Amino acid sequence: MQNMRIASVNLGREESIAHGKRSFETGIRKRPVSGPVRIGSQIVAGDTICDTEHHGGADQAVYAYSSEDYAWWSEQLGTELAPGTFGDNLTIDGLPSDLNVGDRLLIGDVLLEATAPRIPCSTLAARMQDDAFGLVFRKAERPGIYFRVLNEGEVEAGDGVTFVDNPAPVVSILDLYRFAYDLRPNRADLERYLEAPLADRMRAKVEAKLAAAS
Repeated sequence: MQNMRIASVNLGREESIAHGKRSFETGIRKRPVSGPVRIGSQIVAGDTICDTEHHGGADQAVYAYSSEDYAWWSEQLGTELAPGTFGDNLTIDGLPSDLNVGDRLLIGDVLLEATAPRIPCSTLAARMQDDAFGLVFRKAERPGIYFRVLNEGEVEAGDGVTFVDNPAPVVSILDLYRFAYDLRPNRADLERYLEAPLADRMRAKVEAKLAAAS
């Protein structure tokens, strides 16, 4: 895997987004900040998460996105997307679009563990001011990755990132991303997914599909 480094650390504050007839408060608009930022076990210090039902918490404390995927989107959309556009806390140079659940990133003292893909929602569509963007994002299969924090600490732009792979049974982030849209998932796949250290929200979805298949 190529060398990785943090391109930017991005924080959001609660603000209103209007799209169509909707207007709501969200912290999705994240912007790069300078200097060290503490990565806590539940949230990135100074960041805001309004929709705590679907975002944040111990298993999705950090959302990371690849600089290369942002470059791809910028080319596709014909406009440059700044780090944090999709609500990522960390924009990372060299981060693959796909990791395995349980793969880890070491950044100084901070240790992150991959847990789930980001599933596009109406908030992302409103952020992009495009009702169809959720479907476009889905088809691109560049979801970004949620991480749990195994060891807290501070990070800042320019820090190197060391990849530590997971030797446990292989379940990829894209496996879970595709599962989210699969109306008739394979039972063996569902059982395999549950062997991985999934985010609790994703685990609940897999367990529900498995119970329905019984």
